[in-house]
Amino acid sequence: MAAPTGVAASAHPAHRPLSARRLPERVRRLLGAGLLLAAVVAWGLLLRPTALGGPATYVVVSGTSMEPTLHTGDLVVLRAHGSYGVGDLVTYPVPEGAPGAGDLVIHRIVGGSAAGGFTTQGDNRRQADDWHPTAAQVRGREWFTVPGAGTVLTRFTDPPLLAALAGGVAVVVVLLRSPAARRDEDAADTGADADADAGDGR
Repeated sequence: MAAPTGVAASAHPAHRPLSARRLPERVRRLLGAGLLLAAVVAWGLLLRPTALGGPATYVVVSGTSMEPTLHTGDLVVLRAHGSYGVGDLVTYPVPEGAPGAGDLVIHRIVGGSAAGGFTTQGDNRRQADDWHPTAAQVRGREWFTVPGAGTVLTRFTDPPLLAALAGGVAVVVVLLRSPAARRDEDAADTGADADADAGDGR
């Protein structure tokens, strides 16, 4: 009997490469869409600005009246509540007819009442504010603060920077196009050129 030659095949199937065990493309797209939808819903419920019908007010701190609690350039996110009390850090607009009318003040409640008007004062001030906002005039109470984020955000309102960002986004979109899409476009261009050459040769 002749001796077998070569190496016998393994009784177990070869392990597939790690890349072959990745989730199918459709599943990954569905997961990505689900995460994006969840983020949008969370933003709408928790972080949507009051100007868009949401519960959140965004204030960029300017000045030293709230130091050392808050500093110029800090971004404060506040949420509307049914009631406010002494110790709450709140924001409200300067009343009409006063200098700076409409500007948002972010100070702490130190006294007063919801109906008769709160007394507010900056942590770094020795005197209370001249205005006494009622609960209906208070836009919200501090939810969280991002130190320095306001300075970064205000830079994005600069037109040259906005133009640069738009250009950068356009470049990224072009670079991230799938190879298949690029091949289809190249094929379409080649076909159009061929048709034009055939027309010229008639």
